[in-house]
Amino acid sequence: MKRFNADVKRFWNYSTYNVKAELKSEVAGSFLSWLWWILDPLLYMLVYAFVAGVIFGASSKPYFMVFVFIGLNCWQFFNRVVRNSVKLVSNKKAIVTKVYIPKYMFVFEKIGTNGFKMLVSFVITAVFMIIYQVPLSWTMLWLLPLLLMLGLVAFAFSTIIMHFGVFVEDLLNIVTVGLQLVFYLSGVFYDLTDRLAHKYPTICDLLTYGNPVALIMTDIRNTLLYGGQPHFLALGIWMVVCLLISVVGVKIIYKYENSYVKII
Repeated sequence: MKRFNADVKRFWNYSTYNVKAELKSEVAGSFLSWLWWILDPLLYMLVYAFVAGVIFGASSKPYFMVFVFIGLNCWQFFNRVVRNSVKLVSNKKAIVTKVYIPKYMFVFEKIGTNGFKMLVSFVITAVFMIIYQVPLSWTMLWLLPLLLMLGLVAFAFSTIIMHFGVFVEDLLNIVTVGLQLVFYLSGVFYDLTDRLAHKYPTICDLLTYGNPVALIMTDIRNTLLYGGQPHFLALGIWMVVCLLISVVGVKIIYKYENSYVKII
């Protein structure tokens, strides 16, 4: 842990600079520039709201548009960070082969880049909440801790996937399929409880509590829209699990990162 803390402090400014540079490069050649950070989540929301509301008939959910928007915000952050982590080392080959940087710092960069986009999306969420007249509640203050928890989950899984992505050429295909499955099982555009609790309560609990993304997504919706409380016990268990996974991931990276250069 001492080495980890020292390296994070040492390379934090470098990673922050890379986050800013990546955000600027994404919109540099675009006609609409930074407006895409607003339009992209809005367009996705309209598509999934149409699919869920019109085709599957899920629009009876209170504040349904905001409900879908929150789910998409959380999912896109997690999906982008984890999926990009597979080829993260090889994509940074020009840097990895010349200077030493702890490879997990690349994951922090992806969390920073996509975290900024997620925060922009949640500003839009706040606008929609005002439009739909969502009542204010002190439980909304749980948003920041829940987002930090989502970042921890993304970091934990990304460190492991990033390591194996160096050695397993087809891992990107496997992760892509796995993430697609998790997407449909996480209730991004529908409520797991409404759909499953009355018929399959055990499956509903398994999908909610056994999937940290679905759990965090559910708690953010409950605290922001419905004045509910987070599932503290389940979140606490997942926090411990993700911290342990993160420790294992960081140790593996420290142990094998010198061999990455030979392979990429």
